[in-house]
Amino acid sequence: MELDLTPQLAKKLYGGDGGAYYAWCPNELPMLREGNIGAGKLALEKNGFALPRYSDSAKVAYVLQGSGVAGIVLPEKEEKVLPIKKGDAIALPFGVVTWWYNKEDTELVILFLGDTSKAHKSGSFTDFFLTGPNGIFTGFSTEFVGRAWDLEESTVKTLVGSQSGNGIVKLDSTFKMPEPKIEHYNGMALNCEEAPLDVDIKNGGKVVVLNTKNLPLVGEVGLGADLVRLDGSAMCSPGFSCDSALQVTYIVRGSGRVQVVGVDGKRVLETRLKAGNLFIVPRFFVVSKIADPEGMDWFSIITTPK
Repeated sequence: MELDLTPQLAKKLYGGDGGAYYAWCPNELPMLREGNIGAGKLALEKNGFALPRYSDSAKVAYVLQGSGVAGIVLPEKEEKVLPIKKGDAIALPFGVVTWWYNKEDTELVILFLGDTSKAHKSGSFTDFFLTGPNGIFTGFSTEFVGRAWDLEESTVKTLVGSQSGNGIVKLDSTFKMPEPKIEHYNGMALNCEEAPLDVDIKNGGKVVVLNTKNLPLVGEVGLGADLVRLDGSAMCSPGFSCDSALQVTYIVRGSGRVQVVGVDGKRVLETRLKAGNLFIVPRFFVVSKIADPEGMDWFSIITTPK
């Protein structure tokens, strides 16, 4: 059976006044399951707060739009509170607890791409929330929660019963959130739009590669990434990745055309790409893209981070 390589848009899984979480489904994009890759997107409105959670997958986060604050707790380390903005890439290893907050008028949008080989469901991320109606403590009895936190049963009932918001809530504008620290940013994130260029071709395009040299934490994630900005009507010549099991690409901006050639020189995909599309190219298949006159940018994960 031939795999469907058609680019897909994410679909909304949950949300409310504070924002929404979107994901790509393996049933609609079979290459996710085939390659053990997960993909999701978080969009937060002003004062939107994505509740603290940990995931069953290591990921790379990329800020597509806006600016905000990220809280990151690595295992057995103190919490890092980072200022984040468009172009930032953040490595999120296994076991990390994260929260995300937008205090600006512009919507904050963050892309997540990661490896689901150790996940509960191949091709999908599963998040475990620390708070909220589906938080981990709502599943324990009041006796267990009370003994764990040394609380009276009545207090536990109030605490657990008052949890609201399914993963994302909208905070009051007067709510005091932790202030981000620029020193926490260093070593945790890298802005791909401001980083030194790895490739710069006049009238062609620019490439920044995220690896263990410019962001050592990606070594713990097991994923590298790159941001490619193709100039108007420029072409990304046919090529394949011998290191990567898959080439996982998200179109950040602009539009263009793509062709993919597989086994026996057969063209397996010829279609148009637009912002928001995710598509995945199998190992050793050859891919080429041509940007429309306004240009085209894409962010890709690479399964070998060196």
